[in-house]
Amino acid sequence: MKPAFNAHAVVDQLAAIYDESVANLREALARYVENRTTPDPRLRKKGAFAYPELRIDYGGKIPASAPTRAFARLNQPGTYATSIARPELFRDYLVDQLDHLARDYDAKVSVGRSASEIPYAYVIENSGIQVGDIGTGELSRFFPSNELVHLGDEIADGVWVSGPDQPRPLALFDGPRTDFSLARLRHYTGTPPEHFQQFVLFTNYVRYVDEFVGVAIDTLRRKDSRFTALSVPGAVYEPGELTDAEAQIAAGQWRRHQMPAYHLMAEDRSGITLVNIGVGPSNAKTVCDHVAVLRPEVWLMIGHCGGLRPSQKIGDYVLAHAYLRDDHLLDDVLPSEIPLPAIAEVQNALFNATTTITGEDEDSVKRRLRTGTVVTTDDRNWELRYAASALRFNQSRAVAIDMESATVAAQGYRFRVPYGTLLCVSDKPLHGELKLPGQANAFYERAISQHLRIGIEALNLLQREGEGLHSRKLRSFDEPPLR
Repeated sequence: MKPAFNAHAVVDQLAAIYDESVANLREALARYVENRTTPDPRLRKKGAFAYPELRIDYGGKIPASAPTRAFARLNQPGTYATSIARPELFRDYLVDQLDHLARDYDAKVSVGRSASEIPYAYVIENSGIQVGDIGTGELSRFFPSNELVHLGDEIADGVWVSGPDQPRPLALFDGPRTDFSLARLRHYTGTPPEHFQQFVLFTNYVRYVDEFVGVAIDTLRRKDSRFTALSVPGAVYEPGELTDAEAQIAAGQWRRHQMPAYHLMAEDRSGITLVNIGVGPSNAKTVCDHVAVLRPEVWLMIGHCGGLRPSQKIGDYVLAHAYLRDDHLLDDVLPSEIPLPAIAEVQNALFNATTTITGEDEDSVKRRLRTGTVVTTDDRNWELRYAASALRFNQSRAVAIDMESATVAAQGYRFRVPYGTLLCVSDKPLHGELKLPGQANAFYERAISQHLRIGIEALNLLQREGEGLHSRKLRSFDEPPLR
């Protein structure tokens, strides 16, 4: 009888190798700092500093019942492999993926040491090692470092090339790419990657943060709440530590970080993360590049937009069904003519959440929620090119314009993360209703609370979708097995 497969034991092996490599690297660094003893090249050749490798060998036997899910699929025989960073952080994800594969396919799962080494910069933190005036150039001569040749998104972008004797990629992101983004997330958001949740909201206005913090604190105060803590830049608040929390958070460290993040945490990372990405497609691309390695279940963009139709009113909603990509950031890796499909489950959740939070019936909601094309531009002063803009909007039948949504959607498409957009009309530049201070304040007070709560409710609905949320619309014909 074939022994029962134990995915947790596989992750234990990955973690053991990773922890040993980190310990070896820290010990070698400490010796070098103390007396300039360089690491033994023979030990490095044996993988003393290596990431662990997860490998699957599949002979090609077709399952009796082919899985219908969009991920954890082996489409052709061969060997699949990837290096793994921080196995404990990704334990639940890895166990879920491996359990699916082991149940449906006659494949061998094994663990070893990869050819990729852990860069020294990722192990110094919390090690107690003080490098003093030793420069990074000097350390990079003797220790593994971040070399751009080993970082990239070729797998996600479908341009990877492997030789005849090389394994096929098992995952979209390998160890070096993952560690790179985990470090960047801490830098940009001011919060540890361990606190990121699987359901993510992006916003482009700080007032949504204030509302989210208020909702999170109220939620944590409920005795029946499934949430366990609120993580913000520089602090973590648990249910018994909420006295004056809102004022402390408002006066806290978030200003030090370009894209501060706030995490309403729950078991199994099933809570909600809000990231204030600020304004502009560059920020949107940056944060998605790094959040993607955490393999979130879904991300949604909620924020403000300019309404382009005369029938719209300030405070109306726009549910993006298509995108006109004038952000120009991803044209080289995802040409603008590639369509970004609407994810049905996300669209339904956003609409149903709107009816729930507003308390209105479907007909009433449809009078203030417009479904259509959203333009995302990289030009904050697009209004100054009215003639060219008006032609473009007419041709695309666009109903709204912003500077982030299409970028977030394109990154979701590119990294196989379900995405969606619900915007709120804050002005109507084509129709003489510009965003002015007095008008803006009244709009903010009226709309933000409801809009933020719609986003949270949509994520609650999407959590119930389970595996069905992951559409095959996001998968290529030559897809790595792991989601």
